[in-house]
Amino acid sequence: MDEQKKMMKRVGMQISLCMGITLSFFLSLLGLLSSGSFSIPAWIISFVISTVISLIIGFIVPMKRISDSLCAKSGLKSGKLSTRCFEALLSDLIYTPVITFCMVFLAYRTAVSHGAPFQFLPMFLHSLLISMIAGFILIFIFMPFFMKLILDKAAPRT
Repeated sequence: MDEQKKMMKRVGMQISLCMGITLSFFLSLLGLLSSGSFSIPAWIISFVISTVISLIIGFIVPMKRISDSLCAKSGLKSGKLSTRCFEALLSDLIYTPVITFCMVFLAYRTAVSHGAPFQFLPMFLHSLLISMIAGFILIFIFMPFFMKLILDKAAPRT
């Protein structure tokens, strides 16, 4: 039983890693494209910082346990579309605001230090709206894919 628990923890970490990298890749790209000042070096820096943030969240927050608990309390059954939507929304609410805040704050400080007259709150809220929508779609699409891929690899061969 203890070995199964270790395997499930390892699977959870691998899923967190894959989802963190995927979210970071696309949200960094989307953020820079929507800002109108895309450059490869800026995207790489944004991607790396975003990945570190998402990995920290993924290793600290037990998403599976939280998701399972809230789904059970809400009466949602595994495998249903409504459950997948709820799980994607839950993940989105945990990851996306933190990543977006950090990335917008970094962009805001950089822009203001170069003399741009931006206000943080409108900049953040605009990015948060776009990121929440994109994050939900990304999580909804990629989470089942990564779960299947990683669980298939982890399952004992018979």
